[in-house]
Amino acid sequence: MWPYDYINPMIPYFRGAKAVAANVPQPGERGNYTAEMFQTDFPQFYSSGDSPAPLLPEAMLQAFIDQANDSVLPSRWGSMWRYAAGLYVAHFSAMYLKTYTDGSSSPAQAANNAAQVGVVKTASMGDTSISYDNSAITAGTEKWGTWNATQYGAQLVTMARMVGMGGMYAI
Repeated sequence: MWPYDYINPMIPYFRGAKAVAANVPQPGERGNYTAEMFQTDFPQFYSSGDSPAPLLPEAMLQAFIDQANDSVLPSRWGSMWRYAAGLYVAHFSAMYLKTYTDGSSSPAQAANNAAQVGVVKTASMGDTSISYDNSAITAGTEKWGTWNATQYGAQLVTMARMVGMGGMYAI
């Protein structure tokens, strides 16, 4: 199309459009969500009293905040960014706390704390029998992983669907 020594005049325009295209983060872009914001937005993850402390280890809380800052980008979420970042942290904090214990006496006990538990399907009294329906868990994770395992994740997924829809036109 063009000789080898010719530079396409459209390249700068293409690069400019690519830089601002949807879902293409800018180099180095990340959020600035903090533990203080999380405490304000989601106080249920902190102990009550004069000096509230996080209910999960601070290192884990910071890891979830760092992940949110890398994953939930302000340029994509606009005015919903802070709440979305908080939902991200709350989801992973809740998932962590579901398996949290101060310590386990055996590997089996540690593994049991992480077992998925579905809705009780049948229960008996004589000779004690109980079975669970895990289909809701497995069906819910087919497309969205564990996001449906908490209310925080479900809200974030709902918002993500709106953010990812693109523009709309109404008359």
